[in-house]
Amino acid sequence: MKKTLSLLLCAIMAFSFTACGGSISNVKILEWKSQVYSKEEIESAIKVAAEYFKRGFFGCTLTSITYAGDEKISDYIDWAVRNDADDVIVLISSFDVGRKGGDGSLNPNSTYDGWMWILVRTKGGNWRHVDHGY
Repeated sequence: MKKTLSLLLCAIMAFSFTACGGSISNVKILEWKSQVYSKEEIESAIKVAAEYFKRGFFGCTLTSITYAGDEKISDYIDWAVRNDADDVIVLISSFDVGRKGGDGSLNPNSTYDGWMWILVRTKGGNWRHVDHGY
């Protein structure tokens, strides 16, 4: 009986921890065009940003995300340099904040549009999230 109760308690705790983050289940990935990055490279960057959102944007719902475009690379190349990386990519997203959402720095019951995600990588490596915001 104790073993069953312990397993049930562990399952409830595990569910409560996974349910605490931001929601990415219905995010719409908007189309983009790029002559710099392949579809797979951009999709892998989107996955990194979405997972960061899921872990850290409690009570928020990611509604859309897309590649910001090739022209943004030159505006943000310094992020690659200062993070000892070769490439930078910028994503743009929109998300909703619930009435108790966020970490206190976001406005409750609001929508954030044009939220940027800056990721870097060393050639051939995985994307790393280095910053986000406006």
